[in-house]
Amino acid sequence: MCFAMKRLGSTVLTLFVIWHTCDSGNVLVYPIEGSHWINMKILIEALHSKGHSITVLQSDKSWYIKEDPLFYETITLISSFRSGTHDVVYEMVVNMFEDKCLMKKLNESQFDLVLADPGLGAGAILAYYLQIPLVFNVRWTTTGEGHFDIAPSPLSYIPLTGTGFTDKMTFKQRLKNILHYFLTFYQKYVLIKPKYQAICDKYLQPKVDFFELQQAADIWLMRADFVFEFPRPTMPNVVYMGGFQCKPSNPLPQDLEVFVQSSGDHGVIIMSLGASVTQFPPDVAADLSDEIAAAFAELPQKVIWRHTGDKPATLGNNTLLVNWLPQNDLLGHPKVKAFVAHGGTNGVQEALYHGVPVVGLPLFFDQYDNLLRLQQRGAAKILSFETLDKTVFLQALQEVLHDPFYRMNMQRLSRLHKDQPMKPLDQAIFWIEFVMRHKGAAHLRTESYKMPWYAYHSLDVIGFLAFMAFTAVFLTVISIRYLFCRFCLKRKMKYE
Repeated sequence: MCFAMKRLGSTVLTLFVIWHTCDSGNVLVYPIEGSHWINMKILIEALHSKGHSITVLQSDKSWYIKEDPLFYETITLISSFRSGTHDVVYEMVVNMFEDKCLMKKLNESQFDLVLADPGLGAGAILAYYLQIPLVFNVRWTTTGEGHFDIAPSPLSYIPLTGTGFTDKMTFKQRLKNILHYFLTFYQKYVLIKPKYQAICDKYLQPKVDFFELQQAADIWLMRADFVFEFPRPTMPNVVYMGGFQCKPSNPLPQDLEVFVQSSGDHGVIIMSLGASVTQFPPDVAADLSDEIAAAFAELPQKVIWRHTGDKPATLGNNTLLVNWLPQNDLLGHPKVKAFVAHGGTNGVQEALYHGVPVVGLPLFFDQYDNLLRLQQRGAAKILSFETLDKTVFLQALQEVLHDPFYRMNMQRLSRLHKDQPMKPLDQAIFWIEFVMRHKGAAHLRTESYKMPWYAYHSLDVIGFLAFMAFTAVFLTVISIRYLFCRFCLKRKMKYE
Protein backbone atom coordinates (compact mmCIF):
# COMPACT_ATOMS: atom_id res chain seq x y z
CA MET A 1 0.00 0.00 0.00
CA CYS A 2 2.79 2.41 0.96
CA PHE A 3 4.69 1.53 -2.22
CA ALA A 4 1.57 2.18 -4.31
CA MET A 5 0.98 5.53 -2.62
CA LYS A 6 4.61 6.53 -3.11
CA ARG A 7 4.43 5.54 -6.77
CA LEU A 8 1.19 7.47 -7.22
CA GLY A 9 2.71 10.50 -5.53
CA SER A 10 5.78 10.26 -7.74
CA THR A 11 3.60 10.04 -10.85
CA VAL A 12 1.52 13.06 -9.81
CA LEU A 13 4.69 15.05 -9.07
CA THR A 14 6.19 14.10 -12.44
CA LEU A 15 3.01 15.10 -14.27
CA PHE A 16 2.95 18.40 -12.37
CA VAL A 17 6.58 19.12 -13.28
CA ILE A 18 5.93 18.28 -16.95
CA TRP A 19 2.80 20.47 -17.01
CA HIS A 20 4.58 23.30 -15.21
CA THR A 21 7.54 23.12 -17.61
CA CYS A 22 5.34 23.03 -20.70
CA ASP A 23 3.23 25.91 -19.43
CA SER A 24 6.16 28.17 -18.55
CA GLY A 25 7.21 30.82 -21.03
CA ASN A 26 10.34 32.70 -21.99
CA VAL A 27 9.78 36.45 -21.76
CA LEU A 28 12.01 39.26 -23.06
CA VAL A 29 11.46 42.58 -21.26
CA TYR A 30 12.34 46.05 -22.53
CA PRO A 31 11.59 48.44 -19.62
CA ILE A 32 12.02 52.13 -18.83
CA GLU A 33 13.84 53.58 -15.84
CA GLY A 34 12.41 55.30 -12.77
CA SER A 35 8.86 54.67 -11.56
CA HIS A 36 8.16 52.82 -14.83
CA TRP A 37 10.67 50.16 -13.75
CA ILE A 38 9.05 49.90 -10.31
CA ASN A 39 5.82 48.94 -12.07
CA MET A 40 7.50 46.59 -14.54
CA LYS A 41 9.39 44.80 -11.78
CA ILE A 42 6.10 43.91 -10.09
CA LEU A 43 4.94 42.19 -13.29
CA ILE A 44 8.31 40.46 -13.67
CA GLU A 45 8.22 39.05 -10.14
CA ALA A 46 4.63 37.87 -10.62
CA LEU A 47 5.56 36.16 -13.90
CA HIS A 48 8.57 34.54 -12.24
CA SER A 49 6.35 33.18 -9.46
CA LYS A 50 4.29 31.46 -12.17
CA GLY A 51 7.37 29.67 -13.50
CA HIS A 52 8.27 31.90 -16.46
CA SER A 53 11.85 32.74 -17.41
CA ILE A 54 12.57 36.47 -17.68
CA THR A 55 15.35 38.30 -19.52
CA VAL A 56 15.62 42.07 -19.05
CA LEU A 57 17.40 44.41 -21.47
CA GLN A 58 19.03 47.24 -19.57
CA SER A 59 21.27 50.20 -20.34
CA ASP A 60 24.85 50.27 -19.11
CA LYS A 61 23.91 53.69 -17.66
CA SER A 62 20.94 52.29 -15.74
CA TRP A 63 20.41 53.69 -12.25
CA TYR A 64 17.23 51.80 -11.26
CA ILE A 65 17.43 48.47 -13.07
CA LYS A 66 19.84 46.20 -11.24
CA GLU A 67 20.83 42.60 -11.76
CA ASP A 68 18.61 40.24 -9.79
CA PRO A 69 19.35 36.57 -10.53
CA LEU A 70 16.50 35.50 -8.25
CA PHE A 71 13.91 36.84 -10.67
CA TYR A 72 15.51 37.59 -14.03
CA GLU A 73 18.62 37.60 -16.18
CA THR A 74 19.95 40.82 -17.69
CA ILE A 75 21.46 41.78 -21.03
CA THR A 76 23.30 45.10 -20.99
CA LEU A 77 23.02 47.46 -23.96
CA ILE A 78 25.72 50.09 -24.54
CA SER A 79 25.04 53.81 -24.86
CA SER A 80 27.26 56.88 -24.54
CA PHE A 81 24.30 59.09 -23.57
CA ARG A 82 23.22 59.43 -19.96
CA SER A 83 19.77 61.02 -20.21
CA GLY A 84 16.63 58.96 -20.80
CA THR A 85 15.73 60.36 -24.13
CA HIS A 86 14.86 58.85 -27.49
CA ASP A 87 18.46 59.52 -28.57
CA VAL A 88 19.65 57.09 -25.92
CA VAL A 89 17.26 54.41 -27.16
CA TYR A 90 18.27 55.01 -30.78
CA GLU A 91 21.95 54.46 -29.95
CA MET A 92 21.28 51.40 -27.79
CA VAL A 93 19.09 49.73 -30.42
CA VAL A 94 21.60 50.46 -33.21
CA ASN A 95 24.40 49.02 -31.05
CA MET A 96 22.21 46.00 -30.34
CA PHE A 97 21.51 45.29 -34.01
CA GLU A 98 25.16 45.78 -34.89
CA ASP A 99 26.23 43.26 -32.25
CA LYS A 100 25.95 40.04 -34.26
CA CYS A 101 26.68 37.80 -31.27
CA LEU A 102 23.93 39.44 -29.21
CA MET A 103 21.38 39.21 -32.04
CA LYS A 104 22.30 35.56 -32.57
CA LYS A 105 21.72 34.95 -28.86
CA LEU A 106 18.34 36.70 -28.94
CA ASN A 107 17.24 34.72 -31.99
CA GLU A 108 18.34 31.41 -30.49
CA SER A 109 16.74 32.08 -27.09
CA GLN A 110 13.29 31.29 -28.51
CA PHE A 111 11.43 33.94 -26.59
CA ASP A 112 7.66 33.53 -26.48
CA LEU A 113 6.83 37.19 -25.94
CA VAL A 114 8.21 40.71 -25.64
CA LEU A 115 6.91 42.69 -22.66
CA ALA A 116 7.73 46.36 -23.17
CA ASP A 117 6.96 49.84 -21.94
CA PRO A 118 6.00 51.84 -25.07
CA GLY A 119 7.16 55.10 -23.53
CA LEU A 120 10.26 54.30 -25.57
CA GLY A 121 9.98 52.61 -28.95
CA ALA A 122 12.56 49.83 -28.89
CA GLY A 123 10.27 47.08 -27.62
CA ALA A 124 7.97 47.19 -30.66
CA ILE A 125 10.94 47.13 -33.06
CA LEU A 126 12.50 44.17 -31.27
CA ALA A 127 9.25 42.16 -31.20
CA TYR A 128 8.81 42.65 -34.94
CA TYR A 129 12.41 41.65 -35.64
CA LEU A 130 12.08 38.47 -33.55
CA GLN A 131 8.60 37.81 -34.98
CA ILE A 132 7.02 37.14 -31.58
CA PRO A 133 3.93 38.56 -29.83
CA LEU A 134 4.12 41.94 -28.10
CA VAL A 135 2.45 43.03 -24.85
CA PHE A 136 2.67 46.61 -23.59
CA ASN A 137 2.81 47.66 -19.94
CA VAL A 138 1.51 51.10 -20.77
CA ARG A 139 0.50 54.42 -19.42
CA TRP A 140 2.44 56.50 -21.95
CA THR A 141 3.70 55.85 -25.46
CA THR A 142 6.46 57.70 -27.30
CA THR A 143 3.97 60.47 -28.12
CA GLY A 144 1.63 60.76 -25.13
CA GLU A 145 -1.16 59.02 -23.24
CA GLY A 146 -1.61 55.47 -24.51
CA HIS A 147 -5.30 55.60 -25.42
CA PHE A 148 -4.65 58.15 -28.17
CA ASP A 149 -2.57 55.59 -30.07
CA ILE A 150 -4.99 52.68 -29.84
CA ALA A 151 -8.58 53.88 -29.33
CA PRO A 152 -10.94 56.48 -30.85
CA SER A 153 -10.34 59.70 -28.92
CA PRO A 154 -12.88 62.48 -29.56
CA LEU A 155 -11.23 65.73 -28.55
CA SER A 156 -14.60 67.22 -27.62
CA TYR A 157 -14.66 65.38 -24.29
CA ILE A 158 -11.26 63.67 -23.93
CA PRO A 159 -8.65 66.14 -22.61
CA LEU A 160 -5.02 65.71 -23.52
CA THR A 161 -2.54 65.28 -20.71
CA GLY A 162 -1.04 68.62 -19.79
CA THR A 163 -4.12 70.70 -20.53
CA GLY A 164 -5.50 70.38 -17.02
CA PHE A 165 -9.04 69.99 -18.40
CA THR A 166 -11.80 67.59 -17.39
CA ASP A 167 -14.20 65.73 -19.68
CA LYS A 168 -16.60 68.69 -19.42
CA MET A 169 -14.88 71.38 -21.49
CA THR A 170 -16.10 74.81 -22.50
CA PHE A 171 -15.75 76.00 -26.10
CA LYS A 172 -12.53 77.81 -25.22
CA GLN A 173 -11.11 74.69 -23.54
CA ARG A 174 -12.08 72.49 -26.50
CA LEU A 175 -10.29 74.93 -28.78
CA LYS A 176 -7.16 74.76 -26.62
CA ASN A 177 -7.46 70.98 -26.47
CA ILE A 178 -7.44 70.73 -30.27
CA LEU A 179 -4.51 73.15 -30.57
CA HIS A 180 -2.65 71.08 -27.98
CA TYR A 181 -3.37 67.98 -30.07
CA PHE A 182 -1.83 69.59 -33.17
CA LEU A 183 1.28 70.36 -31.09
CA THR A 184 1.60 66.70 -30.06
CA PHE A 185 0.94 65.71 -33.69
CA TYR A 186 3.93 67.83 -34.71
CA GLN A 187 6.12 66.29 -32.01
CA LYS A 188 4.96 62.80 -33.01
CA TYR A 189 5.76 63.00 -36.71
CA VAL A 190 8.56 65.59 -36.87
CA LEU A 191 10.57 65.11 -33.67
CA ILE A 192 10.03 61.51 -32.55
CA LYS A 193 9.11 59.24 -35.45
CA PRO A 194 12.21 59.93 -37.62
CA LYS A 195 14.54 58.50 -34.94
CA TYR A 196 12.72 55.17 -34.75
CA GLN A 197 11.81 55.06 -38.42
CA ALA A 198 15.50 55.26 -39.28
CA ILE A 199 16.05 52.04 -37.30
CA CYS A 200 13.11 50.35 -39.02
CA ASP A 201 14.38 51.38 -42.47
CA LYS A 202 17.88 50.06 -41.78
CA TYR A 203 17.27 46.81 -39.90
CA LEU A 204 13.72 45.68 -40.69
CA GLN A 205 11.89 44.84 -43.89
CA PRO A 206 11.25 47.65 -46.39
CA LYS A 207 8.28 49.93 -45.82
CA VAL A 208 7.80 48.96 -42.17
CA ASP A 209 6.15 51.91 -40.41
CA PHE A 210 7.23 52.43 -36.81
CA PHE A 211 3.85 53.62 -35.54
CA GLU A 212 2.18 50.61 -37.12
CA LEU A 213 4.55 48.39 -35.14
CA GLN A 214 3.38 50.01 -31.92
CA GLN A 215 -0.29 49.82 -32.81
CA ALA A 216 0.11 46.15 -33.73
CA ALA A 217 0.80 45.15 -30.11
CA ASP A 218 -1.36 42.20 -29.12
CA ILE A 219 -2.38 43.40 -25.65
CA TRP A 220 -2.15 46.83 -24.02
CA LEU A 221 -1.99 46.44 -20.24
CA MET A 222 -3.22 49.90 -19.29
CA ARG A 223 -2.21 51.28 -15.90
CA ALA A 224 -5.58 53.00 -15.55
CA ASP A 225 -8.90 52.49 -13.79
CA PHE A 226 -12.21 54.12 -14.71
CA VAL A 227 -12.85 54.75 -11.03
CA PHE A 228 -10.05 57.28 -11.49
CA GLU A 229 -10.11 58.09 -15.23
CA PHE A 230 -12.76 59.97 -17.19
CA PRO A 231 -14.99 57.62 -19.27
CA ARG A 232 -13.84 57.24 -22.88
CA PRO A 233 -13.94 54.80 -25.83
CA THR A 234 -11.61 51.81 -25.64
CA MET A 235 -10.68 48.65 -27.59
CA PRO A 236 -10.95 44.87 -27.01
CA ASN A 237 -7.20 44.38 -26.61
CA VAL A 238 -6.89 47.06 -23.91
CA VAL A 239 -6.80 45.43 -20.47
CA TYR A 240 -7.14 47.72 -17.46
CA MET A 241 -4.88 46.99 -14.50
CA GLY A 242 -4.89 50.34 -12.71
CA GLY A 243 -3.64 49.95 -9.14
CA PHE A 244 -2.04 46.56 -9.86
CA GLN A 245 0.93 47.60 -7.73
CA CYS A 246 -1.29 48.26 -4.72
CA LYS A 247 -1.60 45.71 -1.94
CA PRO A 248 -2.63 45.45 1.70
CA SER A 249 -0.18 47.09 4.06
CA ASN A 250 2.49 45.22 6.00
CA PRO A 251 3.49 46.06 9.58
CA LEU A 252 5.72 49.10 9.86
CA PRO A 253 9.33 48.96 11.05
CA GLN A 254 9.44 49.22 14.82
CA ASP A 255 10.77 52.80 14.96
CA LEU A 256 8.11 54.08 12.57
CA GLU A 257 5.34 52.20 14.37
CA VAL A 258 6.37 53.79 17.67
CA PHE A 259 6.34 57.24 16.07
CA VAL A 260 2.93 56.64 14.45
CA GLN A 261 1.40 55.34 17.68
CA SER A 262 2.69 58.42 19.53
CA SER A 263 0.24 60.53 17.48
CA GLY A 264 -2.68 59.36 19.60
CA ASP A 265 -6.12 60.22 18.28
CA HIS A 266 -4.79 63.03 16.07
CA GLY A 267 -3.19 60.64 13.60
CA VAL A 268 -0.41 61.06 11.06
CA ILE A 269 0.24 62.97 7.83
CA ILE A 270 2.74 61.60 5.33
CA MET A 271 4.45 63.62 2.64
CA SER A 272 6.44 62.36 -0.34
CA LEU A 273 7.28 63.78 -3.75
CA GLY A 274 7.76 60.35 -5.29
CA ALA A 275 10.65 58.07 -6.18
CA SER A 276 12.59 60.62 -8.22
CA VAL A 277 12.14 63.80 -6.17
CA THR A 278 13.08 63.99 -2.50
CA GLN A 279 13.16 67.76 -2.08
CA PHE A 280 11.70 70.82 -3.74
CA PRO A 281 13.30 71.98 -7.00
CA PRO A 282 15.63 74.95 -6.44
CA ASP A 283 13.73 77.10 -8.93
CA VAL A 284 10.41 76.75 -7.09
CA ALA A 285 11.33 78.63 -3.91
CA ALA A 286 14.44 78.78 -1.78
CA ASP A 287 12.55 78.83 1.52
CA LEU A 288 9.55 76.68 0.52
CA SER A 289 10.68 73.86 2.79
CA ASP A 290 10.62 76.29 5.70
CA GLU A 291 7.05 77.35 4.83
CA ILE A 292 5.92 73.70 4.67
CA ALA A 293 7.70 72.79 7.90
CA ALA A 294 6.22 75.80 9.72
CA ALA A 295 2.71 74.75 8.68
CA PHE A 296 3.31 71.18 9.85
CA ALA A 297 4.62 72.47 13.18
CA GLU A 298 1.26 74.09 14.00
CA LEU A 299 -0.70 70.86 13.60
CA PRO A 300 -1.45 68.40 16.40
CA GLN A 301 -0.83 65.51 14.00
CA LYS A 302 2.51 63.79 13.65
CA VAL A 303 4.19 64.12 10.23
CA ILE A 304 6.49 61.74 8.33
CA TRP A 305 8.18 63.64 5.50
CA ARG A 306 10.45 62.07 2.88
CA HIS A 307 12.99 64.84 2.53
CA THR A 308 16.72 65.13 1.87
CA GLY A 309 18.97 68.14 1.85
CA ASP A 310 19.16 70.85 4.48
CA LYS A 311 16.95 70.52 7.53
CA PRO A 312 14.22 73.22 7.48
CA ALA A 313 14.85 75.90 10.09
CA THR A 314 11.18 75.86 11.13
CA LEU A 315 10.93 72.09 11.61
CA GLY A 316 8.63 71.19 14.51
CA ASN A 317 8.98 68.42 17.06
CA ASN A 318 6.02 66.64 15.48
CA THR A 319 7.79 66.12 12.12
CA LEU A 320 10.08 63.23 11.26
CA LEU A 321 12.35 63.61 8.20
CA VAL A 322 13.31 60.37 6.46
CA ASN A 323 15.32 59.49 3.35
CA TRP A 324 12.90 56.72 2.47
CA LEU A 325 9.49 55.64 3.68
CA PRO A 326 7.35 52.50 3.15
CA GLN A 327 4.64 54.48 1.36
CA ASN A 328 2.14 51.66 0.76
CA ASP A 329 2.43 50.39 4.33
CA LEU A 330 1.99 53.87 5.77
CA LEU A 331 -1.00 54.65 3.58
CA GLY A 332 -2.63 51.44 4.81
CA HIS A 333 -2.10 52.30 8.46
CA PRO A 334 -5.34 53.29 10.25
CA LYS A 335 -3.72 56.32 11.88
CA VAL A 336 -2.75 58.00 8.59
CA LYS A 337 -5.20 60.85 7.94
CA ALA A 338 -3.82 62.62 4.85
CA PHE A 339 -1.21 62.26 2.13
CA VAL A 340 0.73 65.26 0.78
CA ALA A 341 1.81 64.11 -2.69
CA HIS A 342 3.12 65.38 -6.02
CA GLY A 343 0.50 63.45 -7.99
CA GLY A 344 2.50 60.65 -9.60
CA THR A 345 0.38 57.77 -10.88
CA ASN A 346 1.68 55.22 -8.38
CA GLY A 347 1.20 57.41 -5.32
CA VAL A 348 -2.26 58.57 -6.38
CA GLN A 349 -3.40 55.00 -7.02
CA GLU A 350 -2.01 53.79 -3.69
CA ALA A 351 -3.81 56.62 -1.86
CA LEU A 352 -7.02 55.67 -3.68
CA TYR A 353 -6.56 51.98 -2.84
CA HIS A 354 -6.18 52.73 0.88
CA GLY A 355 -8.80 55.52 0.96
CA VAL A 356 -6.49 58.33 2.13
CA PRO A 357 -7.40 61.88 0.96
CA VAL A 358 -4.70 63.91 -0.76
CA VAL A 359 -3.26 67.41 -0.65
CA GLY A 360 -1.65 67.77 -4.05
CA LEU A 361 1.55 69.64 -4.93
CA PRO A 362 2.02 68.84 -8.65
CA LEU A 363 5.48 69.43 -10.11
CA PHE A 364 5.35 68.49 -13.81
CA PHE A 365 3.92 66.39 -16.66
CA ASP A 366 0.78 64.38 -15.77
CA GLN A 367 0.80 65.12 -12.05
CA TYR A 368 -1.71 67.98 -12.14
CA ASP A 369 -4.02 65.95 -14.37
CA ASN A 370 -3.86 62.99 -11.98
CA LEU A 371 -4.68 65.15 -8.99
CA LEU A 372 -7.42 66.92 -10.93
CA ARG A 373 -9.23 63.61 -11.37
CA LEU A 374 -9.23 63.12 -7.61
CA GLN A 375 -10.23 66.72 -6.95
CA GLN A 376 -13.17 66.40 -9.36
CA ARG A 377 -14.36 63.44 -7.31
CA GLY A 378 -14.02 65.32 -4.03
CA ALA A 379 -11.05 63.32 -2.74
CA ALA A 380 -8.17 65.82 -3.05
CA LYS A 381 -7.25 69.49 -2.90
CA ILE A 382 -4.66 70.88 -5.31
CA LEU A 383 -2.23 73.65 -4.39
CA SER A 384 0.09 75.66 -6.64
CA PHE A 385 3.74 76.28 -5.85
CA GLU A 386 3.34 79.81 -7.20
CA THR A 387 0.98 80.79 -4.37
CA LEU A 388 2.12 78.34 -1.70
CA ASP A 389 3.10 79.66 1.73
CA LYS A 390 2.58 78.61 5.31
CA THR A 391 -0.95 80.00 5.55
CA VAL A 392 -2.21 78.49 2.28
CA PHE A 393 -0.69 75.11 3.03
CA LEU A 394 -1.98 75.03 6.59
CA GLN A 395 -5.52 75.93 5.52
CA ALA A 396 -5.51 73.18 2.88
CA LEU A 397 -4.26 70.60 5.39
CA GLN A 398 -6.88 71.56 7.97
CA GLU A 399 -9.64 71.41 5.34
CA VAL A 400 -8.70 67.93 4.17
CA LEU A 401 -8.15 66.69 7.73
CA HIS A 402 -11.35 68.02 9.29
CA ASP A 403 -13.92 68.04 6.48
CA PRO A 404 -15.29 64.46 6.31
CA PHE A 405 -16.24 65.12 2.67
CA TYR A 406 -12.69 64.30 1.48
CA ARG A 407 -12.20 61.05 3.40
CA MET A 408 -15.71 59.78 2.63
CA ASN A 409 -15.23 60.37 -1.08
CA MET A 410 -11.79 58.75 -1.16
CA GLN A 411 -13.05 55.71 0.75
CA ARG A 412 -15.98 55.42 -1.67
CA LEU A 413 -13.51 55.41 -4.58
CA SER A 414 -11.47 52.79 -2.75
CA ARG A 415 -14.50 50.50 -2.41
CA LEU A 416 -15.31 50.91 -6.11
CA HIS A 417 -11.74 50.14 -7.11
CA LYS A 418 -11.56 46.97 -5.02
CA ASP A 419 -14.95 45.65 -6.14
CA GLN A 420 -13.67 43.69 -9.14
CA PRO A 421 -14.03 40.02 -10.17
CA MET A 422 -10.25 39.65 -10.47
CA LYS A 423 -7.37 41.55 -8.94
CA PRO A 424 -5.65 43.85 -11.47
CA LEU A 425 -2.30 42.06 -11.17
CA ASP A 426 -3.93 38.65 -11.69
CA GLN A 427 -5.74 40.00 -14.74
CA ALA A 428 -2.48 41.34 -16.19
CA ILE A 429 -0.72 37.99 -15.70
CA PHE A 430 -3.66 36.11 -17.22
CA TRP A 431 -3.50 38.14 -20.43
CA ILE A 432 0.28 37.87 -20.72
CA GLU A 433 -0.04 34.10 -20.43
CA PHE A 434 -3.01 34.16 -22.83
CA VAL A 435 -0.83 35.76 -25.49
CA MET A 436 1.90 33.18 -24.91
CA ARG A 437 -0.55 30.25 -25.06
CA HIS A 438 -2.17 31.43 -28.29
CA LYS A 439 0.89 32.99 -29.94
CA GLY A 440 -0.75 36.41 -29.96
CA ALA A 441 -4.21 37.95 -29.74
CA ALA A 442 -4.86 39.09 -33.31
CA HIS A 443 -8.61 38.50 -32.95
CA LEU A 444 -8.77 41.36 -30.43
CA ARG A 445 -6.67 43.78 -32.46
CA THR A 446 -8.21 46.20 -34.92
CA GLU A 447 -6.53 46.59 -38.30
CA SER A 448 -7.61 50.22 -38.58
CA TYR A 449 -4.05 51.42 -38.03
CA LYS A 450 -3.18 50.11 -41.51
CA MET A 451 -5.74 52.41 -43.12
CA PRO A 452 -4.72 55.78 -44.60
CA TRP A 453 -5.83 58.69 -42.43
CA TYR A 454 -8.38 59.83 -45.00
CA ALA A 455 -9.91 56.33 -45.15
CA TYR A 456 -9.93 56.00 -41.34
CA HIS A 457 -12.00 59.18 -41.10
CA SER A 458 -14.10 58.17 -44.17
CA LEU A 459 -13.10 61.35 -45.95
CA ASP A 460 -12.90 59.44 -49.24
CA VAL A 461 -16.47 58.16 -48.75
CA ILE A 462 -17.71 61.61 -47.74
CA GLY A 463 -15.95 63.09 -50.79
CA PHE A 464 -17.49 60.46 -53.08
CA LEU A 465 -20.97 61.01 -51.68
CA ALA A 466 -20.52 64.77 -51.91
CA PHE A 467 -19.42 64.40 -55.53
CA MET A 468 -22.40 62.19 -56.32
CA ALA A 469 -24.77 64.62 -54.64
CA PHE A 470 -23.21 67.54 -56.49
CA THR A 471 -23.44 65.62 -59.76
CA ALA A 472 -27.10 64.76 -59.13
CA VAL A 473 -27.93 68.37 -58.33
CA PHE A 474 -25.91 69.61 -61.29
CA LEU A 475 -27.64 67.20 -63.72
CA THR A 476 -31.03 68.08 -62.26
CA VAL A 477 -30.39 71.80 -62.73
CA ILE A 478 -29.10 71.26 -66.28
CA SER A 479 -32.14 69.11 -67.12
CA ILE A 480 -34.56 71.65 -65.73
CA ARG A 481 -32.87 74.47 -67.61
CA TYR A 482 -32.90 72.42 -70.81
CA LEU A 483 -36.59 71.56 -70.45
CA PHE A 484 -37.44 75.12 -69.53
CA CYS A 485 -35.57 76.49 -72.55
CA ARG A 486 -37.33 74.03 -74.87
CA PHE A 487 -40.68 74.95 -73.39
CA CYS A 488 -40.00 78.67 -73.83
CA LEU A 489 -38.79 78.10 -77.40
CA LYS A 490 -41.93 76.16 -78.31
CA ARG A 491 -44.18 78.90 -76.89
CA LYS A 492 -42.26 81.55 -78.80
CA MET A 493 -42.57 79.63 -82.06
CA LYS A 494 -46.31 79.13 -81.44
CA TYR A 495 -46.98 82.84 -81.02
CA GLU A 496 -44.92 83.70 -84.09
